[in-house]
Amino acid sequence: MLVHLSVHNYAIVEHLDLELEHGMSVITGETGAGKSIMLDALGLALGDRAEPGVVRPGADKADILATFDISQIGEARDWLDERDLAHEGQCIMRRVVTAEGRSRAYINSTPCPLGDLKALGELLIDIHSQHEHQSLLKPDTHRRLLDEYAGATDLARQVQLAAQRWRQARQELERLSSAGDELRARQQLLSYQLEELDNLALGEHELQALEEEHQNLANAETLFATGRQVLDQCSDSDAGNILSALHNCLNRLGSVNNPPKALQEAANLLRSAHIQVEEAVGELNRFIDHFDADPARLQTIEERLDTVYTLARKHRVQPHELAALHQRLFEEVEGLNASDENLGQLAEEIAAYARHYQEKATELSALRHQAAGHLAEAVATEIHRLGMPGGRFEIALRPFPAGELHPHGLEQVELLVSANPGQPLKSIAKVASGGELSRISLAIQVITAQTSRTPTLVFDEVDVGIGGPTAEIVGQLLRRLGERGQVLIVTHLPQVASQGHHHLFVHKARSDDATHTAVKALSKAERVEEIARMLGGIDLTRESLAHAKKMVTQGTAR
Repeated sequence: MLVHLSVHNYAIVEHLDLELEHGMSVITGETGAGKSIMLDALGLALGDRAEPGVVRPGADKADILATFDISQIGEARDWLDERDLAHEGQCIMRRVVTAEGRSRAYINSTPCPLGDLKALGELLIDIHSQHEHQSLLKPDTHRRLLDEYAGATDLARQVQLAAQRWRQARQELERLSSAGDELRARQQLLSYQLEELDNLALGEHELQALEEEHQNLANAETLFATGRQVLDQCSDSDAGNILSALHNCLNRLGSVNNPPKALQEAANLLRSAHIQVEEAVGELNRFIDHFDADPARLQTIEERLDTVYTLARKHRVQPHELAALHQRLFEEVEGLNASDENLGQLAEEIAAYARHYQEKATELSALRHQAAGHLAEAVATEIHRLGMPGGRFEIALRPFPAGELHPHGLEQVELLVSANPGQPLKSIAKVASGGELSRISLAIQVITAQTSRTPTLVFDEVDVGIGGPTAEIVGQLLRRLGERGQVLIVTHLPQVASQGHHHLFVHKARSDDATHTAVKALSKAERVEEIARMLGGIDLTRESLAHAKKMVTQGTAR
């Protein structure tokens, strides 16, 4: 439960430290004193969005800290353990908002995302606002209330997720199916193009080799003549050739006795040149001996190159890029073949999702039908006590049209009410007046709170529009809730305030230059005076004090 609330520099609150206890704690004070500000600050510590201007004027930041005793709240301890957040039976949730609008969140002094504050807060506290009865006009609220009462909230999420997965898979199947003709045409084109490239069967380095051989055959006469001429000049010319000249030079240098170093170097270079020319002559002879200028071979190469170049132009790529194109087309055809397989897999997935949905939705429907009668009966009993003695209340479960897997289950949930005897049951949005809506909402909140696993309940002026004997019954209902846990109630009704286990008084403290909100835990005597003020106004009379004392005595004696 919530054991301590500390608020610093939030709105008109300069500094507030509040100790809270088990049971029903009523919070009263004049309008504008800051009762709701306390709950707004608590909401920030629980992950609510920070509105602009929440920092007290003149301060650099607002700091709100809420301390909870979680020794008896297993779900909260498990949540902290899963995230390695030490707790030792206590949890401190903190929110800091700067004047510039930046926000930081902490759990047990460890920085955390804002979503973690909200998720943990939902396990610790449940806040019912004064305008919550307006949500009864929305069908989503009807379904949520019934699912919460039936303990089927998690199951409802599973149903919603199953329907979402089924819908996504079906949309993907429809997309693939609608594109089927286009994909098949594409697949046929690619298969034809791939067959052309397969028939071409261009080797890895074949194009380069063909182009070199083609160039040689096209210049065959020039190459042969050039080779023959060079060979004659090197070795075969009767008029003198390079090898003979080098041989003669070496003989002349070799005949010199004790030649100087320069002549020795010259001889070495000429000898090397002679060897190089001999090797060149050998290469020329081999070229001439093996030279084949077959015109038929030239025509074959030209036809092969023409096929390659034509296919490259057809696909608008360079000839050397045909191999990469071949690989890309092969991969795309494989992907299209896989798409055909995916259609079958998607159909199987859709059927599996539908079976899972039907199983979970049927289970959810059974819980709803079982809980609807109990909840309707309990709410009817309470609205009779709350000043609607002839009122009837039912929960209608109407099946959705067949064929579509609805994310909210097999049926639509609608709250029906008849406020007066003899009137037919109609939708709560069409029948109930503002006051009746408030009473019905309060009855539902009290009933559902009795089955809630949340240890702390907060009611912020949920008794608006109720007075007289009905207000006293409201107080009895809320006190009954306080006996099973912790209940915090902001109220303007003395009939409700007199029945609390504890009483907190919110007021404005003024100094020469500032005004701030303060909270005081009232003693029994102070509590009587506050109830008398709520009954009779500013001037406390002996009669109003006596009446207030009687109300407090009777309220706390129950």
